[in-house]
Amino acid sequence: MKVHVQPNGKPDSVSVVKSSGQAVLDDAAVKTVSKWSFVPAKRGETPVAGYVTVPITFNLS
Repeated sequence: MKVHVQPNGKPDSVSVVKSSGQAVLDDAAVKTVSKWSFVPAKRGETPVAGYVTVPITFNLS
């Protein structure tokens, strides 16, 4: 997942970088990551917006 993180740590966009091959799993991953909070990037001591790549692994057992 590619996530754009705002200076307040909240994601404002989440996109699939590499599909799982199943739309339902990709959609679930986007929905889940959209609810997360992140530690924002900083320029000096000032939080700034930035991108992060988050790996998601599905285990269907």
